[in-house]
Amino acid sequence: MFRFPKLYKFKRLSLIVLLVAAFATTVVNAKVKGVGHYGYGKVATAEEIAGWDIDIRPDGRGLPPGSGSVEDGEILYEDQCASCHGSFGEGVGKYPVLAGGEGTLTEERPEKTVGSFWAHTSTLFDYIRRAMPFPQPASLSDEETYAITAYVLYLNDLVEDDFVLSQDTWDEVAKLPNNSNFVPDPRPDTQAVRCMKDCKKEVKIVSEPTITAEEVAAADDTIVKAAAGNENEKGASVYNGACAVCHNSGVAGAPKLDDKATWKARLALGEATLIKHAIEGFQGDAGMMPPKGGRMDLSDEDVAAAVKFMLAEAE
Repeated sequence: MFRFPKLYKFKRLSLIVLLVAAFATTVVNAKVKGVGHYGYGKVATAEEIAGWDIDIRPDGRGLPPGSGSVEDGEILYEDQCASCHGSFGEGVGKYPVLAGGEGTLTEERPEKTVGSFWAHTSTLFDYIRRAMPFPQPASLSDEETYAITAYVLYLNDLVEDDFVLSQDTWDEVAKLPNNSNFVPDPRPDTQAVRCMKDCKKEVKIVSEPTITAEEVAAADDTIVKAAAGNENEKGASVYNGACAVCHNSGVAGAPKLDDKATWKARLALGEATLIKHAIEGFQGDAGMMPPKGGRMDLSDEDVAAAVKFMLAEAE
């Protein structure tokens, strides 16, 4: 087996010591000269910062110069976007749906689109500008981004077909229909108090709850009361998402919701019995109700709410 001579080992160790000393000297000199923490890099120029500073605020601050019409956006959308999002914003495969979904946010499976859920048009513009089209993100010009944004707004019936989006018309569409349902989080980011003089020399970092146990209990009580007040709304949502497929059409003998004659005999059984049948399943003369309608992901409370909604509608 080949072995290095002892003299070679000594030279190699000496070389390592010299390299470490030289690196330490370079770092110290860099700190002394104020070149930077490790002596490399430079301060970013205004031009370099501008290349990354492309965020758009909800009020339109930060928008680039330019404009784009719905008419131009339609052509661009068909060429760049329709293959994934559909010609009418309906979505293709598992790609996001962009249009429609109005009034579905309270349903079990809400359809969150630009028109039904989003709060600000700036989010749409910024997302298209940074990430679209999917195969070539950030390849669109500012004018193309304006135009496609305008067309997506048009698909959601938020602007007319002759609309032109620009800095001048931004205020007309800055807020989307669901904007009022977005509220700021009132909780503070920190409980610390800014120190301007006589500051502490040592600061102990601790983790503390931002609200008291009493405040949590009060909030829970409010939620319970709100849930009770919206029980009928919850029942309607569960019904539309899980029950309507059978009870709207009478599939497999399911009593149709609007067939009051059929429901009359069922109403006589009482609410508790009907809820029990819906949760556990029931074999009737006209058909069979599987437990929870086959939707075992639903809680007993969900099923009970749906039954109460159906009974209220059938009365």
